[in-house]
This record gives sequence, C-alpha cells and structure tokens, in this order.
Amino acid sequence: MTETWIILGATSSMARAFARAVSKNGDQVILAGRDIPDLEASASDCALQGAPIAEAIQFDARDAATFAPIIERASELEGMINVAVFVGSMPSQDQIDADPSLIAGTVTDNYAGPATFLQLIAPEMEERGGGTVVGVGSVAGDRGRIGNYVYGSAKAGFHTYLSGLRNRLTRSGGHVVTVKPGFVDTAMTWGIEGMFLVATPDKIAADILKAVEKRKDVIYTPGFWRLIMGIITAIPERMFKKLSV
Repeated sequence: MTETWIILGATSSMARAFARAVSKNGDQVILAGRDIPDLEASASDCALQGAPIAEAIQFDARDAATFAPIIERASELEGMINVAVFVGSMPSQDQIDADPSLIAGTVTDNYAGPATFLQLIAPEMEERGGGTVVGVGSVAGDRGRIGNYVYGSAKAGFHTYLSGLRNRLTRSGGHVVTVKPGFVDTAMTWGIEGMFLVATPDKIAADILKAVEKRKDVIYTPGFWRLIMGIITAIPERMFKKLSV
C-alpha cells in the first residue's frame, strides 16, 4: 500500500536522516518547514533515494495558517498518511531566565504547534483506517531539571498529548510512537556544555523506523537512555531538588 510521510521540521538533521530512510523504502514524502530552498534540495535527494513523490512545503509551528495547505495536499494522495514530528526549539535556560517571553515560543514550537497540526489531521487518518504518527520528544521531558526545565516541560506536555492521541487513533487502526532521544549531534545541541553519549541522526532514524515497524508505543534512543532516565526519575524529590543534573 502507498504510504506518505509528512515530515514536520524537515530541515533538522534527524528529520533529514529519517526522510532519506523512508524514501529508500519507496514511501512518498512531504517535507515541511520554514526554509523552502533547503527543503527543495532535500526533496531532490529523497527522489534520488527512491521516493515516488518528494515535495517541499511551508510549515511554521507558530503560524497556524501554514497547516491547512499541508493537510490539503496530503488528502489528495492515495494510501496511508503518516506524520513525523521533528519540529522544536531549545533556548538555553539562562536565556529564558533573562527573557521569560521566550517561554511562549518554546511551548509553541515543541508542543502547541505540533499538537494542533496533529489534531487537525487526525480525522483524515481515521477516515483512512490507519497511519502512523512519530512524535519526537526528549528525555528532558521525563523530569524537570534546573538546566532546561522550560524546554523539558514543553516536551513533557507533548509526551502526554501523544499518549492520548495514541489512545484515540488505535481505535481506527492507527498508531503513535513517542520517541525520547538523548543527546543527538544536531544544530540544536552544538556548543552545549556537558554533552555525553551523543548519538548520530542516522542512529536515531534507524531506531525510529524499527519502532514503527514493531508498533512500539514509547522508545528511548539510544536504548540506554531508558536506564539513565529510570535512575534519574527514581531519585526522591527531596534529594533531587539539591542536585544539578
């Protein structure tokens, strides 16, 4: 059956790796983001990798007017509609402390914008009786930490939204995979101090595809982050609040 992947935030390193991977599988791709020339170059690459249809289209999580054209284009294509959400932003906590107005954009980019898009496209997926949503969150959403608690709280909200959407789409044959990456070598993490066990975008993309094939509900990638976050979340709050992790 023909499958189309709408990839939000398609200019990110993880999204590029994922787009190439699904293109090699022969899936159609709609690459959505703000930098159209960049997206068009990626679309050409996806076509070379094997995507029968590879198109670039405008998407801005902070501009709901950009959502409808993507959904309309997807509705014109046959087969299952899948959505992979890679969009996000991560101002440092120091920047947010200095300018709390950055909170609104952080929440929109990482949670409210993607959730609104998914809410709008869900009926189309239900009507077709299937499809997959890949929602890329973060291990930062598992517990509020002094170094990035605004970003982490936005991802935590997105995780909870994805859980509810999974409950909804399951009833019509669809599925939702929540992806919690650890540190990944991307533009968002360049220059951040204290990075360790950094994964490549290709590794993340491979883990996501495997999770989609096995219809996993929640994955940590690389997998060892499940253990790391299990330890962090198990620390009692009275002790945790004194730590700098």
